[in-house]
Amino acid sequence: MDRADQLRSWRNKFYIPRIGRSPAIYLAGNSLGLQPKTVTKFVSQELKDWARLGVEGHFHAAHPWLHYHKFSQKALAGMAGAKPSEVIAMNQLTVNLHLMMASFYRPTPGRFKIMTEAGAFSSDYYAFESQVKLHGYQPEEAIVELKPRPGEFLLRTEDIVKTIEDHAGQLALIVLGAVQYYTGQFFNIQVITNAGHQAGCCVGFDLAHAIGNVPLQLHQDGVDFAVWCGYKYLNSGPGALAGAFIHEQHARSSDLPRLAGWWGHDEKVRFQMEKGFTPMPGAEGWQVSNFPVLSGAAQLASLEIFQRAGMKALRKKSLVLTGYLEFLLSEIDVDQFTIITPKNPDDRGAQLSLLMTKKGKLIFNAITRKGVIADWRNPDVIRIAPVPLYNTFEDVYRFVEIFKNAL
Repeated sequence: MDRADQLRSWRNKFYIPRIGRSPAIYLAGNSLGLQPKTVTKFVSQELKDWARLGVEGHFHAAHPWLHYHKFSQKALAGMAGAKPSEVIAMNQLTVNLHLMMASFYRPTPGRFKIMTEAGAFSSDYYAFESQVKLHGYQPEEAIVELKPRPGEFLLRTEDIVKTIEDHAGQLALIVLGAVQYYTGQFFNIQVITNAGHQAGCCVGFDLAHAIGNVPLQLHQDGVDFAVWCGYKYLNSGPGALAGAFIHEQHARSSDLPRLAGWWGHDEKVRFQMEKGFTPMPGAEGWQVSNFPVLSGAAQLASLEIFQRAGMKALRKKSLVLTGYLEFLLSEIDVDQFTIITPKNPDDRGAQLSLLMTKKGKLIFNAITRKGVIADWRNPDVIRIAPVPLYNTFEDVYRFVEIFKNAL
């Protein structure tokens, strides 16, 4: 399978961490993606232009800094299933979530609830808590948590829709992780968005574990907004530049409330420094501060790889690679773990979550000592992410052999 892999050459475009003298079996791309070797070239170009030009780099750098945010829009739009005008690279994920909620969470006495999945990523939940308190509500009354049925680990789409219908008159906003970070479940974005809109509320998604991982069509599905980080599947570096999507039906509305800053102001008159905010059309109008060029350069290096490899080909390999991992794990005849990620390949990305029924942390430590870099999530899950850009079928095979011996 590795010899037949049409994407096999892309592994050589990344630095693979080493443990001792051997390359690690790196299966933690859903936590921090590996560094593309071209990052040095992209960042060095901006450092050279800074040294050579100083402030004039805003206009005369090889990639003029004044417009740097525009250079990533086409690639990000392709990955998000959006129009370039609907996406923007900016800030960090939770900052972007707060900015989006300033626009899309507009509670009233009758309609004030936020719906999310139980066990949502803690940073998202902190944002929800602080936003409802900011508007004078208490989290226990304003946040609705979607929970699996007793004895199950995953949310059924019909149960999500039913809960939306049950709270329809009071829902102001729905925000789910498109791919749930703990279980790896890929939610049905289109069905959930339609149900939310029928209930009269806005619908957004956290794409931290989805963008660069699973196929997305945010524009077609009518999603109101989405946010993401850049350091997982986007391979843009620790604490990397994040991004946001705002559907054009909202993005072109200058009347929509927002927290404004000068980089979102009409670029034709931005430097006149006058009062009165006039937003840029599209997602650019949600920018607050000027663009972080060095971080953006690292992201451009990765996005170039995605554009050349193609999300369609990456998804095709991902389905087979993750399926191979599932097959090998299913052949282990022990009762010490359960795969809680959906079995249907369409309902997951490049991740399987292994719920350890006993001695989970000891087993995780054992595979780490043998050269596996994976991800432990309290209280009892090992997350394994075979990323199609740089992981191989041999990686998967060697991991399972080490895991089996550790068990």
